[in-house]
Amino acid sequence: MGSSDCYIVGAYEHPTRKAPDKSVPQLHAEVAIGALSDAGLTLGDVDGYFCSGDAVGLGPLSMADYLNLKPRYLDSTDIGGATYLAQIGHAKRAIAEGRCDVALITLAGRPRSEGQATGTAFRPGNPNQADSGWEAPFGPVTANMYAICAMRHMYEFGTTSEQLAWIKVAASHHAQHNPNALLRDVVTVEDVVNSPLVADPLHRLDCCVITDGGGALVLARPEIARSLNRPLVRVAGTGEAFKGQSGGKVDLTYSAAAFAGPPAFEEAGVTPADIRYASIYDSFTITVLMQLEDLGFCKKGEGGRFVADGNLISGTGRLPFNTDGGGLCNNHPMNRGGMTKAIEAVRQLRGEAAPEVQVKNCDLALASGIGSLLGSRHGAATVILARE
Repeated sequence: MGSSDCYIVGAYEHPTRKAPDKSVPQLHAEVAIGALSDAGLTLGDVDGYFCSGDAVGLGPLSMADYLNLKPRYLDSTDIGGATYLAQIGHAKRAIAEGRCDVALITLAGRPRSEGQATGTAFRPGNPNQADSGWEAPFGPVTANMYAICAMRHMYEFGTTSEQLAWIKVAASHHAQHNPNALLRDVVTVEDVVNSPLVADPLHRLDCCVITDGGGALVLARPEIARSLNRPLVRVAGTGEAFKGQSGGKVDLTYSAAAFAGPPAFEEAGVTPADIRYASIYDSFTITVLMQLEDLGFCKKGEGGRFVADGNLISGTGRLPFNTDGGGLCNNHPMNRGGMTKAIEAVRQLRGEAAPEVQVKNCDLALASGIGSLLGSRHGAATVILARE
């Protein structure tokens, strides 16, 4: 046990997928209490609080007040869906530096109740964003900014729609065992490729769900973690990175995960071959395929073959992924997927995943996330967790 060790001691995913009767702060509070109860702690034990752009008002200031916290440390990082994985690393360092002892990270939102058409409707950005005035006339929306990466990958490497479809198929095989999953029907490759095109070459079933709800994590220093009656899940390695437009020299075949993964593996002292389970942010099927390549689970350009033929299905494939159904089938609260990726990784390491998808002897798990638009500027974060 090193002086920089810290542990995830609490994890909670809100069971609802539509919450018209709840406010965003209320959802934050409910997931916070859920994760703290899971750990055997209370709001009074929290002295570090982390949230992001999904929170209301002035972020951590507003939410800490709403939760009646007395934090010594606050973090309001916002790199989209990758935020909550990056904040695991931030919390680990804050705890190691003695800035806090118990860190709470929360995510919550209600886009489904608010009727957001997240992937296909133009969302006016911050007018002060550097390139907004030059990009907006061309109609960038979430779906087409991922679709261009899929199209480029197909052009460069011969990746097919059928190969991408296997990612959704695997997610659906897992979601059938999750009573809270939004989509629990098992689908086939044919179902995916025959669903309507949303942004060529991505079909409707290549796209994630839109849900309300949220999730929370609690991290603690080793002495506190060992005093609690919970399985020990150590934060073994973390990394975060950014990929931008590179002054116009754009290569759409890789993501920022190519830079976030290596430091996490180095810190943990492991390789991709050691990982028993992977939570990979699945905003779209192409998001998964590119991260798997960029993290080193297969060579660049070989992702299509790697994910095909059930290779990601727990119990049969070589790399079980997103055993809760992921963002493609289970939950995508506030359109930000990093939080739920960490939660399912914790479940797997504790042996608390659904029995039908629980990975045997799961002692090392990875969670990876992408934030913002894969086809332009985005962040990435990688976390490696170990069971003790």
